[in-house]
Amino acid sequence: MMTDTPESVTLVPIDRIEILNSRDRNMKVFEEIVENIRTIGLKKPITVTEREGADGTTAYLLVCGEGRLNAFRLLGESHIPALVVNVTDEDAFIMSLAENIARRGHRPLEILADIELLLAREYTIDDIIHRTGLSQKYVRDIVFLLEKGEERLIEAVQNNTIPLTAALEIARAKNDDGDLGDMLEEAYKSGQLKGHQLTDAKRLMEKRRDKGPKIQRAAQAAQFRPLAGKDLPKGSRPPAQDGAQGRTRTSAAPAGGPGPEIPLWR
Repeated sequence: MMTDTPESVTLVPIDRIEILNSRDRNMKVFEEIVENIRTIGLKKPITVTEREGADGTTAYLLVCGEGRLNAFRLLGESHIPALVVNVTDEDAFIMSLAENIARRGHRPLEILADIELLLAREYTIDDIIHRTGLSQKYVRDIVFLLEKGEERLIEAVQNNTIPLTAALEIARAKNDDGDLGDMLEEAYKSGQLKGHQLTDAKRLMEKRRDKGPKIQRAAQAAQFRPLAGKDLPKGSRPPAQDGAQGRTRTSAAPAGGPGPEIPLWR
């Protein structure tokens, strides 16, 4: 549990930050983050918690802000503005998951992955609801689909291809095309499925029947690989380093620990 609330921003050396819960990034969104930081600076500092490193010096666990951290790294910065909080490893992990769930543009299967991680750590459904802020019904329905291995249905719900009620009906129905087809037609007549959702649902059923309920995540992840420097737009490449020491504009802080405290960052 967090025991203090930071009131100022500190410059933290990037090479001393460890990422707890790393995620692949949507290239377009990440490119926008990099370009915004390059042109106007960092609007919101990252959040870290302090630990002792393997070499006995100060290190940090990243709590929130992986995209911003990676953007600073790509732009050649050595330090990044951060709020340093006092939390346990477990709370840092939960805070990281909460940010991923709340993040704008959250990818369809990320909530699934987050709930899987929490279940693997033996969190109960009530724990997950409390710690993530997701609704009770949503979590219980997602856990039901997860236990059934229905990743395609979960993705369809997250993409608004079909409503959660229809996904649950499909998961509970017998694996018979005729029965499922009748169920979808009834859902369309009752208003559960609207417009093109009926056609989308039928296509989803065919894919689920032919390829199974699970999604090949490796293929999906390849579409969201992190950006390399060569992928950045012109003008967004890392700046040239200043002299033999390779300093950049935030490198004035001591190399072994946080730099001077500052009230704001741009």
